[in-house]
Amino acid sequence: MENKTKKTIIVFSGDLDKAMAAFIIANGAAAMGDEVTMFFTFWGLNILRKAQKIRAKKSFLQGMFGGMMPRGAGRLGLSKMNFGGMGAKMMKMVMKQQNVTSLEELIATAKEQGIKMVACTMSMGVMGFKEEELIDGLEFAGVASYLGEADEANVNLFI
Repeated sequence: MENKTKKTIIVFSGDLDKAMAAFIIANGAAAMGDEVTMFFTFWGLNILRKAQKIRAKKSFLQGMFGGMMPRGAGRLGLSKMNFGGMGAKMMKMVMKQQNVTSLEELIATAKEQGIKMVACTMSMGVMGFKEEELIDGLEFAGVASYLGEADEANVNLFI
């Protein structure tokens, strides 16, 4: 019988550098044979947004939230030294020069490796996100679902 270990990661931040860290750790654990669940909540949901604008029925405030936040992994800023988006552009340029995998590629690899990506339904409601606005291949659940996964995991991270 195979003895697989589980890892869970709460992705709370929508910053490029923190999203990269979460996906690098998740992909590394999956490559080692671990079962990985990533639970995206609040600002972390921005990572999962589709790049294109999707029409969805929302309240005025939900529409305002959506308009003020980055749409997708390609538009995230840095947690430090963002400089109105220039920091993220410079970071991506250096990463490309150093042959570092992009966040979009890390997300695709996570899907290929079967990493479970869960969008927090409570946060989706608060932030005004609809399922159709998020990338394909996600699961949708609340905190109880995450806690069930975390109970079985030997590593739980909050990023």
